[in-house]
Amino acid sequence: MNNISFPNVSSVLPVTNEVKTSPVTPYEAQKSFASVLKQSIEKVNEAQVQSDVMTEKLARGENVDLHQVMIASQKASITLQATMEIRNKVIEAYQEVMRMQV
Repeated sequence: MNNISFPNVSSVLPVTNEVKTSPVTPYEAQKSFASVLKQSIEKVNEAQVQSDVMTEKLARGENVDLHQVMIASQKASITLQATMEIRNKVIEAYQEVMRMQV
């Protein structure tokens, strides 16, 4: 049985109770944000690839449960839709910030 696991938020953004004494530089913040974004997009891509692999196996007549294929397909679809909604909200927030007068 193929299990597709999706990480929870705490695995992508580790929660720590320690207080950082030195301020975070813009470069560090950008690098951290970029790495989190890259990891998230890679997870979405993995779900899409897993769905494609299972669909191809089903089409070739290999021993794959139909319900597992449908679950993988729906998970991939939902993660892609969620990613697109997050992207839309980020773009909307960016546009709102750009409209602000300084």
